[in-house]
Amino acid sequence: MSPKVVTDRHSVRLFNFKAEFMVLKILDRIPKIWKRAYGLICLWYFLNFTTSAIIEWNFVNPANYVLWNALFLFEALCLFIILIFLWSHWLMNFRSVVQIIGHVIGLFLFFITMGTLSYFFNDYMDGLVYFDHWKEYMIELLSWEALRFHDQYIITVGVYYVIRYFQGLQKQEQERSELAIKNREMQISLLKSQINPHFLFNTLNSISTLIHSSKEQARKVITQLSDVFRYALDAHSEELVKLSKEIEFIENYVRIQQVRFGDRLHFERDIDPTCLNTEVPPMILQPLIENSVKYGIGPKAEGGKISLTVRRSGSIIFFEVKDNGLGVNAKNVMDGSSSGIGMANTDLRLKSYFGPQSCLRVRTNEKGYSVNFFIEDKKIFVRTEKPTLEKINL
Repeated sequence: MSPKVVTDRHSVRLFNFKAEFMVLKILDRIPKIWKRAYGLICLWYFLNFTTSAIIEWNFVNPANYVLWNALFLFEALCLFIILIFLWSHWLMNFRSVVQIIGHVIGLFLFFITMGTLSYFFNDYMDGLVYFDHWKEYMIELLSWEALRFHDQYIITVGVYYVIRYFQGLQKQEQERSELAIKNREMQISLLKSQINPHFLFNTLNSISTLIHSSKEQARKVITQLSDVFRYALDAHSEELVKLSKEIEFIENYVRIQQVRFGDRLHFERDIDPTCLNTEVPPMILQPLIENSVKYGIGPKAEGGKISLTVRRSGSIIFFEVKDNGLGVNAKNVMDGSSSGIGMANTDLRLKSYFGPQSCLRVRTNEKGYSVNFFIEDKKIFVRTEKPTLEKINL
C-alpha cells in the first residue's frame, strides 16, 4: 500500500472524526427538553406509521413496498419535525399576526412536500410520472390524507409552543428567584451600613455631654440608640416589617436627633391607624427623615419641623415626609451618601417590592422639601367604624 493511500485514509478518518465531534457538540448544546420532545414525537409517529402500514399490507395491498414507503415517509417526517421546530423558533421573533401567517404558509408547504413524497413513493414508482397524475393524486389527498398531514404539522407546532410557554414561566420564576436573592443580599449589606457613622459619633458626643448634666437623660438616649441599632441589625432577617415597628424606629431615631438639635428640631406624625399593620421594607423611611435633618433643618439657624404623613385610600397607602427647612437653598437634597442606602437606593427598593409606580416623588421650593410615595396594600384591613387619624407632636 502506497504512503499516499495511507495518508489519504488518515485524512478521511480525521475529517470524519472532526465532523462527528462537531455534530456531538451541537447536539450537546440542545436542551434536553427539546431532545425528549423530538424523540417522543418521532416515537408517536413511528407507531402511527407502523400501524397504518401493517393494516394496509394485511388488508389492502400485501406488496412489500407498502412497508418501505411508510418507512421512507416516516424518515422524511422526522426531518421535517426538526425543520418545523426551527421555523417556529424563527417566527417567535415576530408578532403574533406574523407567526400565524408564517404557520399558514408552513402548513401549506408541508402538505405540498409530504404529499409529493407520498405521490413519489406510490404512483410515481408505478409509472404515473406526469403532472396531471401528481395533480390528481394531490387532489385526492385533500380528503383524509390532508387531515393527517395537517395534524402532523399542527401537533409539532403545538408541542413547540407548549414547551416555550413553560420555559417562559420557568424563566420568569428563575428571574424572580435571582432578583429575590440579589435583593436579599443588597438588603443585608445595605442595612448593616444603614446608620450613618456621623450619626453615631454625634450621638456619642451628645451622650458624653449629658453624662455631666443629666445622667437620666443620658441613659434614655443610650437605650434609644441601642433600640435603633438593634432594629437596624435585626431587620436584615425580615424582608418586610409592620409599619408600626418602622414608625417606632423612626421615633427613636428622631428623639436621638432632638438631643443634638434641641428645640431647633420638631417632629410631627399624622398616621392613619388602619395602616399600622401594613408591611413595608425595613428602614424605608429613615433615609427620608435623615435627608430632611441633614439638608433641611440642620443647616437652618432657627431649625424647623419635619412631618410624616401616612394615609389610606382603599388599598392604596400614601406616605409623605416634608419639612420647612432650606428647600431649594439646600446644597444637595438628593445626596445618595447622606444616609447608608441613600435616596436613590430607597427608590430602587420601593420599585423592587411594589413596582415602578411606587417610586419616590420629590418636590422642593422656597418653603421646604417634601418626598412622597405610595404602595398597594394587598391585605386590606376592613373596619366597620370610621377610622380616626392619630396626630402626635414630638
